[in-house]
Amino acid sequence: MRSGGLCRFALIAPTFLSFASASLLFDENAPLNSKVKNVLQYEPVKEPLCDNQVPTGPIDTTTCDFETVDSVNEELYSTLHDLVATPFFKYFRADLYRECPFWDDNGSCSNPGCAITSIDESNVPEPFRATALSKLGDPEHHSLPGCYYRDSDFCFLDDNSEGEYYDLSLIPERYTGYSGEDAQRVWRTIYQENCFGLSEANLISGKPAQSAIIPNTISNDDTDQCLEKRVYYKIVSGLHASISTHICSEWLNQATGEWEPNLQCFVNKVAAYPERLKYVYFNTVLLLRAMSRLGPYLSAYDYCSTGTHEDDLTTRTMLDKVIDISQHAGKFDESVLFRGDNANVLKEEFKTHFRNVTRIMDCIGCDKCRLWGKVQTTGIATALKILFELDEKALDPHTNANLLQRAEVVALVNTLHRFSESLNAVNTFRQMWGDAEKERVIADAEKSTETATSYRPASSLRIGTETRLIEACERVLRVCKDTTWGCVEALSKIWSELISKVSSAFTSDKAHGPGSSEL
Repeated sequence: MRSGGLCRFALIAPTFLSFASASLLFDENAPLNSKVKNVLQYEPVKEPLCDNQVPTGPIDTTTCDFETVDSVNEELYSTLHDLVATPFFKYFRADLYRECPFWDDNGSCSNPGCAITSIDESNVPEPFRATALSKLGDPEHHSLPGCYYRDSDFCFLDDNSEGEYYDLSLIPERYTGYSGEDAQRVWRTIYQENCFGLSEANLISGKPAQSAIIPNTISNDDTDQCLEKRVYYKIVSGLHASISTHICSEWLNQATGEWEPNLQCFVNKVAAYPERLKYVYFNTVLLLRAMSRLGPYLSAYDYCSTGTHEDDLTTRTMLDKVIDISQHAGKFDESVLFRGDNANVLKEEFKTHFRNVTRIMDCIGCDKCRLWGKVQTTGIATALKILFELDEKALDPHTNANLLQRAEVVALVNTLHRFSESLNAVNTFRQMWGDAEKERVIADAEKSTETATSYRPASSLRIGTETRLIEACERVLRVCKDTTWGCVEALSKIWSELISKVSSAFTSDKAHGPGSSEL
């Protein structure tokens, strides 16, 4: 080989080796023991590689690889960890006692770990109190009992007149003991009712779910399954995997009474299924992209809360650092989604499904889980609104100062912190793997996957008929304003969904999403 060729090889070798290790990390076709070893023996890179000629990114619609996320996550997590402890970002108002719209019994958790304590409103800085927020009323919102949404929203927001305040910095997301059928029912409903018929098997094999096909939309790879619906599933699955990582990262050791990481838990729930870790990266990049687009708006936002100039300046400095990182690593390309003849119909369906996910949070029997479920689904929904509903003009803080509710801003930043913390926790598990009894851990993981049960439709599930009917009618009216063909498409979709619901009542043994018995 000529000297020039050697030099060129020396330059591309690190990228080539990174690509090879990335391929192994997310190899879904490897045997289980290889999957676990690939995840836990992988060494994250420290240098950003966003300029790679061939990105090794873990997800569709990105132009940057997951190695870049690894390279910035240490600084990102450290900054976010301090930022979410500041007054503006740690106080969150939520109504944890709204009625579940899908079934009568929410299986309340009696374990001490499920309980949380609210704080008195007098402890919350005055600008963030309900009386101040209620003055910023939105005449264009649609109301449901205890909550509301706007046409651009991907979630239901709690009514400012209801709920209590919580200090998120005092309520860590961790293992609570909330498990079994009650927790399974929540995730089962999320996957079966809201994932367009997709499952991990569909995504890994590339085989489309026939009931989910919509023609004339951009497709992923060479399948007929539209990209938007695959993206939707990855959002939900990534959220599930991140929550599972938090539970495993802060697990109560019954013998010592201490909170500590549980390697076996992480292997069983995440490392044995590397695609789930891939979707954690996916959500992280999506959230970073939303933060990047929202940068000017966030920089102009009023964070004054303590009356101390130095404290508020510190908050802004940390937030600016997060925005800088987001602009570097948030390479999600939202422009390739919701294109085609029926883009408006698909987007409305996407919104309706994710709004339902946010309502399912009211069905969680564990108060701590319900709080963090509300925070994170609101955070993701806010990111989706920023990416798919708001143009640059709408994001201009000078012309649209009240674009987002304070709860949406707080939820977005805290949700990004949750995902960044998940990636940070994976590195802790990798360190533990070095000292672990590897064969025993893998044997237990194999046993766990063999005994995992498929999700079955809950016999007690009660669809919120009135709510769904109102939403469907509003969706049709909005679409019919734009195009006659879209109107026909919308009516057709609603009819198909009705037929699907009736059919699903007689169907069983459908595997949807990660099988987890805990929230």
